[in-house]
Amino acid sequence: MINPAKSKEDLDLSYLKEMSGDSAEFMIEMLDTLVEQIPVYLEDLQRAVDAKDWKAASEFAHKVKPTFYYVGREDIRDYMQLIERNAKEGIEVDRIPQALTEIKQELQIILGQVAKSKAQLQQQL
Repeated sequence: MINPAKSKEDLDLSYLKEMSGDSAEFMIEMLDTLVEQIPVYLEDLQRAVDAKDWKAASEFAHKVKPTFYYVGREDIRDYMQLIERNAKEGIEVDRIPQALTEIKQELQIILGQVAKSKAQLQQQL
């Protein structure tokens, strides 16, 4: 479900550009917020999955899902959607821990991509 090609590309910040009116300052603030929030959300999700609290897992997956869209990682957003749906419906929940592990591993790449994008934006200030 993770697109390996996306791991090697720069982030697609077109949604953030549109949302911010192409304000580099606003985009940097949004990226900083994402860097702070995504790991926290994923840890909340991990605790729910570990506890097999599928209702909470579904809610946390729903909460974090859109943040990946903001940086052009629809592949991760869609994977998170799968976790959300499976947890909510109680189907294939045995696959959720592995999916979450893969997303958390990919997060390290995404955080590197965010840092690169942020550096490029700071040059515009």
